[in-house]
Amino acid sequence: MIMSGNGDGTERQFHLELPLTIREAWLQASSCLCASGVEDGQHHAELLLRHVLGWGRAAYLSRLQELLPEAAAAAYEAMIARRSLGEPTQYIMGEAYFYGLRFEVSADVLIPRPETELLVEAVLEEAKLLYGERASLTAADIGTGSGAIACTIAYERPEWQLVAVDISLGALQMAQHNAALLHVDERIEWLEGDLIMPLQGRVPVDILISNPPYIPESDMRELQREVRDFEPHTALVGGADGLDPYRRMMGMLAYLSERPRMVAFELGQGQAREVAALVEQAGYTEKIRIVQDLAGIERHVIGIRPL
Repeated sequence: MIMSGNGDGTERQFHLELPLTIREAWLQASSCLCASGVEDGQHHAELLLRHVLGWGRAAYLSRLQELLPEAAAAAYEAMIARRSLGEPTQYIMGEAYFYGLRFEVSADVLIPRPETELLVEAVLEEAKLLYGERASLTAADIGTGSGAIACTIAYERPEWQLVAVDISLGALQMAQHNAALLHVDERIEWLEGDLIMPLQGRVPVDILISNPPYIPESDMRELQREVRDFEPHTALVGGADGLDPYRRMMGMLAYLSERPRMVAFELGQGQAREVAALVEQAGYTEKIRIVQDLAGIERHVIGIRPL
């Protein structure tokens, strides 16, 4: 018998009484997740069931009336129990998709978000405008986490070199693993340390990109339990107002032999104007671009400094 969350801190039972068709198992799991307070429980129940079975969606939809194998049922019960307690589906499956690429994830790293794909897209656009189509550039990903930004840029731009920095050794190891899976590891240098400080004394980078911790401390208790209780707080909290990492990075630029020509940041709702001001004050006055996400939230700031 698998114990699972009841949405109010208590536990409830979840057990699949075989034989069941795949559709029947999905219906029971969906009901359990919805009762446990999981948003879009039907979708998550399907994702986990497909993961257990190792099927794509087309195969899954065409075989709903087949009986669920006993071994798959036991694994599915355990996954649904974990999900009902709030653990993110991506951690349970050990994977997430970003920019169409598969990344392995664990509790050492944030789960890559769709809005960060827009940051990568904007950086590639601005670099093309600034340097041309096939320029050989060096970009640094600060707070690389799973390596989603660094690995994706390396994958999309084979002529670029990347530097990936994180203060967490566990995160760096996960990022390196993902780079190897995507066959881009030979073009990425890995540095452990605090924000951009590891770049001191090194060959200058052309582009500095970061999706740093930006959630104000007082907002943590209001986050979804999936984020608040399971994702690493060091990658989430950005000080009292969420802006500490941006202030610190702008201050650290003085320690570099040469400032990057372009900086690009992801940020939280309502922070764009303040971050843009910090970037401008740091000398990035040739161009300041604020990028909205798909919900219309000002989510990214890109700054370019004059030569």
